[in-house]
Amino acid sequence: MPNLRNYHILISHSWDYNSDYETIKGWLDDAKNFIWTNYSVPLSKPLDVDSKKELRNKLRTRIEKCSCVIILSGMYVSYSEWIDYEIDTAIELGKTIIGVKPRGQERIPSKVSENADVMVGWNSNSVVQAVRDYA
Repeated sequence: MPNLRNYHILISHSWDYNSDYETIKGWLDDAKNFIWTNYSVPLSKPLDVDSKKELRNKLRTRIEKCSCVIILSGMYVSYSEWIDYEIDTAIELGKTIIGVKPRGQERIPSKVSENADVMVGWNSNSVVQAVRDYA
């Protein structure tokens, strides 16, 4: 069997919706023949920073190392300074953006729909396949 590619992924999410992040993380962890390194900033492991500038720099460094950025596209994205920053930085660095439509949600924030390389539904196969196809 050939060596598997290790995908470097940042899952951009709101800490207020941490369970959605955990679901996506679980899908990637459980995917068959799939290896990934997590560059996300989960609620359980916040970055140690003293200023917004330092946080921006640390997020940028993480995104620079990524194969792609997954954006959980709940409507809260419209009000999140940090998700907005992560999208802008991914675009600037030429990183693939995979938008994930939350289960049952009809509307998608324009910031995500206009900038995602691909939008996928809320299921494990769609997310994993998008990473394989676009990252």
